[in-house]
Amino acid sequence: MATDPVCGMQVDEREAASTGLTSVYRDQTYYFCAPGCKREFDQNPGRYAGQPRGEEQE
Repeated sequence: MATDPVCGMQVDEREAASTGLTSVYRDQTYYFCAPGCKREFDQNPGRYAGQPRGEEQE
């Protein structure tokens, strides 16, 4: 199980992948519970994926 980075919900990776609810950011795959969470992540991935210190976006 993976955690949706937007809402914190537990997500089955296989189910998310089979329904297109994944995104890749900085060579890491993220899994989402719903299209709305994927869309929110895709609009601002750095906010949800976390970044090394000194690279935060406002």
